[in-house]
Amino acid sequence: MKASVFVGTSVDGYIARSNGALDFLPPDGGEPHGYDEFMASVNALIIGRHTYETVLAFAAWPYGEMPVFVLSTKALRPPPAGAVVERMTGSPEEIVATLTRRGFQHAYVDGGVTIQSFLRAKLIQRLTITRVPVIIGTGIPLFGPTARDVMLKHIETRQYPSGLVKSEYEVLA
Repeated sequence: MKASVFVGTSVDGYIARSNGALDFLPPDGGEPHGYDEFMASVNALIIGRHTYETVLAFAAWPYGEMPVFVLSTKALRPPPAGAVVERMTGSPEEIVATLTRRGFQHAYVDGGVTIQSFLRAKLIQRLTITRVPVIIGTGIPLFGPTARDVMLKHIETRQYPSGLVKSEYEVLA
């Protein structure tokens, strides 16, 4: 199973404020920058409980009927009507093996801790990072400490009129 990241960050590398707020990101993702096309390429979403809790507070569930796998050892709050949500536990390797056995081919991995753990396990093949033209100074970083360098191959960088800058990378072994 292929696993990819598509995430927005502040210029200083934060995916959320310290309290989890995403108010510095443009409403509805700003201008079109490939998110819809990316979402059309995946058939599963893997997120942590904190990201799930954040998304539950949105005005509308953004994932339609796409299966969302929430990594948590605790019970989850109920999803909205029509959402397909399943709690899972285990290592990133176990999660990928389970989803592969269940026929999933391409997963979207989201949320700081979840992205970091899947990167450490060498399970992310593609990173798409969209930098929003703002510095927030503190918050939840996209990347935490690593035990090794994570080598990337630059695929493409595009800038958009609003100031968004999207860079795509292949994660090398």
